[in-house]
Amino acid sequence: MQENELIQYDALGLVELIQTRQVSASEVLDASIRRLGYLNPTLNCVITPLMKQARENQEQLATGRFRGVPFLMKDSIAMMQGVRWSIGSQMLKEFVPGLDTEVVRRLKSGGLNIIGKTNLSEFGLMPTTEPLAFGPTRNPWDLNVSAGGSSGGSAAAVAAGIVPWAHGNDGGGSIRIPASCCGLFGLKPTRGRNPLGPISGEIVGGFVVEHALSRTVRDSAALLDVTAGPDVGAPYYAPPPQQSFLQSIQQAPAPLKIAFSVDGSTGYPIHEDCWQAVLHAAKLCGSLGHHVEEATPELLSESMKHANMVLVSTECAMALEKLALAAGTEVSSSLVEPITWEVCQRGKTFSATDYVEARQIVNDVSREIGQFFEQYDLLLTPTLAAPPQPLGVLQPIEEIAFETWMEQVWSYMPFTVFCNFTGQPAMSMPLWWNDNQLPVGVQFAGRYGDETTLFQLATQLEAAQPWRSHYSSLWERLYQQ
Repeated sequence: MQENELIQYDALGLVELIQTRQVSASEVLDASIRRLGYLNPTLNCVITPLMKQARENQEQLATGRFRGVPFLMKDSIAMMQGVRWSIGSQMLKEFVPGLDTEVVRRLKSGGLNIIGKTNLSEFGLMPTTEPLAFGPTRNPWDLNVSAGGSSGGSAAAVAAGIVPWAHGNDGGGSIRIPASCCGLFGLKPTRGRNPLGPISGEIVGGFVVEHALSRTVRDSAALLDVTAGPDVGAPYYAPPPQQSFLQSIQQAPAPLKIAFSVDGSTGYPIHEDCWQAVLHAAKLCGSLGHHVEEATPELLSESMKHANMVLVSTECAMALEKLALAAGTEVSSSLVEPITWEVCQRGKTFSATDYVEARQIVNDVSREIGQFFEQYDLLLTPTLAAPPQPLGVLQPIEEIAFETWMEQVWSYMPFTVFCNFTGQPAMSMPLWWNDNQLPVGVQFAGRYGDETTLFQLATQLEAAQPWRSHYSSLWERLYQQ
């Protein structure tokens, strides 16, 4: 098989090729490494290449179900023993942890060969990937626009065909946002579905969850089967599925009652491309036999924005102190970006009462949205309020008032954070491309603990409107030389 043909296969397809000896694991690895070496100088998606280690590990991998398939790790909360861990910050550029976190252990035991760590916004705070420490990641669909964030490096790598999937995590949309920007499938699992230990039990009050971005639905389901389940001492426990997620997608869902909304009562204007994407998805769901009607709870309010700021900023302030200690340095504004510093400083102004009140708002929102999902199986919205933005817009190059920046961020991503409040699973799907040939994702949110229904519907939609062959063709230049 020719090397340039391998890009046509998703991860499970590569597994089958390796198992049937149509191609060797080494050939698959070499193809990914070659594409990484060719494309990364343009995209800046991988900040810590691990090609040498990956070749050394090839023969030592565990006999997991994905043995030999290349993978990329986001350089965030998932630590790898002996590999730089930066979280996108200058402050941690030289920090090397001495252990693997639990999700990394599970990925390795599944046989995945990790070929690098991907770029992200500093501490994962931005809905774009333009850290000052490592430079911007460029979107394979248009090198002048953002790949989204904070898992933008992972998204760009998958969209460009370097690997079929890559790790991401999501505390306010950081899997779904880059999936929308880069034309990928991105699932945020239920709170507690994947482990965060042993370093963390919860992050931002349970907002943050681990998973991945992929080209196909089945890859996402198969990967979740490998990583899902609490680790020792986990503070949250997601209801276990009745069968494996990969097995579940062999069955079509019963007719679903799907609510859809193009504005979500967020108070922000929605770009025409985004509401056209939702209307298209709603019509497609209807054609598959599902009942679709317009309805929505309030997805973003001023009280939710305030609670989010309290929780994120107080945790950021605490984390900055701990990370500086781990890096053997003093906390200083010179070691982090201006926006990060401002977030952390604001976190120090909130009291314990403010924190408890913010938690109460989160609980109130969870109750209200939980009641909405007593009436509907799923909620369909835009993933974002606008198509992918030019680089420099969401992470300003010039000085900007903090409140102005915050409003720019909220106006871009008013639909994603409510699922981080409630812990519900949600997915972004690439069902629409605009006239500029940029992907515009739509988001489906499901009931707490019910990734199965999301995966089943996604499989239906993927079959009805395949997107697998709709990818950036940057890599083709490599094989035309």
